[in-house]
Amino acid sequence: MKTLDVLFTPADFAALSRRNLDDTLCVVFDVFRATSSMVAALANGAPAIIPVAEIPEALVLRRQDPGVLLAGERDGVRIRAGLTGGQDFDLGNSPREFTREAVSGKTIVMTTTNGTRALRACAHAREVLIGSFLNLKAIADKIAQDRPQNLLIVCSGTFDQAAYEDALASGALCELVWQDFAAGDVSDSALMARRLFQQAQSELPEAASQSRNGRRLLGRPELREDVAFCLRRDIFAFVAGLGPDAKVRMIRNG
Repeated sequence: MKTLDVLFTPADFAALSRRNLDDTLCVVFDVFRATSSMVAALANGAPAIIPVAEIPEALVLRRQDPGVLLAGERDGVRIRAGLTGGQDFDLGNSPREFTREAVSGKTIVMTTTNGTRALRACAHAREVLIGSFLNLKAIADKIAQDRPQNLLIVCSGTFDQAAYEDALASGALCELVWQDFAAGDVSDSALMARRLFQQAQSELPEAASQSRNGRRLLGRPELREDVAFCLRRDIFAFVAGLGPDAKVRMIRNG
């Protein structure tokens, strides 16, 4: 029997390490903003992104390969020298920073508060896809093509709490794949996510802007435009995934 499940909070990350995901396709959402930034970076020519959980891991990879770009945030803002012992990161976590001029041909090492941790927690799954509104239809098309036995949608959340924008994105994906999973074992969390999206879809930008992350970004003039960017629907027709080498790459064109 097929299963469809949604995890809403980072508290679930630890349990994933003990969960058998051999027959599971995972989709990880960090809408504001890590997974959206990854998709934008790949669309603009970055060949790969290496998600790491902590700043020291990123610095080690930079020492091993001085050509990589360092990207990431803590508390929503770019990691600066005060947190690294002297080195500013090249990029923050705004998808608008990952322009073709900045990232084309460059491997990116990224660490964020929640998104990269969520990806690492799912790394032992059969397949891990990078979730965003920017390429949502392409993700749904791949799920329909692959026909996984188990679909697990992971919301990265905010610090240790659920994030409304991630719940909306997971619900939007549930809506797109519902027909293929409705006859199986659908968790209440998947049903809740779908209902949340159905209620908000006609005013999605307004709804997501009321989230904790949305309000925080809108309150910073330099980050305000990230909200609208991350909520753009299906502007890219490719799928991105975390490979067995722990790197995120474009894995299928639409």
